[in-house]
Amino acid sequence: MALKTYLEIVNDVLIRLRESEVTSVNDTAYSKLISKYVVDAQRQVEDAYNWNALSNTLTMVTVPELFNAVLVGSGVRFRLLDVIDDTNDTILTYRSTKEMNDLFLTTRQAGKPMYYNFNGVSPEGDTQVDLFPVPDGQYTIRFNIIQPQDPLQFDSDTLLVPAEPVIFLAYAKALAERGEDGGMGSSEAYTLYQQSLSDHISNESNLFEEEFIWINT
Repeated sequence: MALKTYLEIVNDVLIRLRESEVTSVNDTAYSKLISKYVVDAQRQVEDAYNWNALSNTLTMVTVPELFNAVLVGSGVRFRLLDVIDDTNDTILTYRSTKEMNDLFLTTRQAGKPMYYNFNGVSPEGDTQVDLFPVPDGQYTIRFNIIQPQDPLQFDSDTLLVPAEPVIFLAYAKALAERGEDGGMGSSEAYTLYQQSLSDHISNESNLFEEEFIWINT
């Protein structure tokens, strides 16, 4: 099944509201409002579960004697799955900021990285990572993450997460904004969203048995 576009999703919501479809999400003031609800719903659905469609791998190559590096392309909204030293086929372990500070203050050793900690954001908006021991050479470090896509912006942009719960949530938000009008109430629409979200998470978790935790939004 093809991924739904931003325009298709906005029109789906408009139809449920008994409004005319548009040829662009920016055609009318009301379609612009609905498009904002769709983007809000996109973020909520993305944050509800570790969707396979949002899986990504970012790779960092260490620089000798530099313990802090930028995870280029990460942004700040990602969720970490694991960190792997591909050079040595080992898994890095998380250490708290205090633990890392203690290590840097008491053990100034260099070698292959064993521990990591996220520390700050670069001017470009990407997350920075501290590594210990301080790398003594070039090591390829792989970060497996869940990374939400950028907010939908153009008509042809496609949504990676399931579209149905996004549509139902945007619909519920639109109903709450304009009040009851003889059709479905916003609370009923929100219940549809929750059921749709639950169903899609259940279907995907059957494919990935280790993924059982989700957040009721």
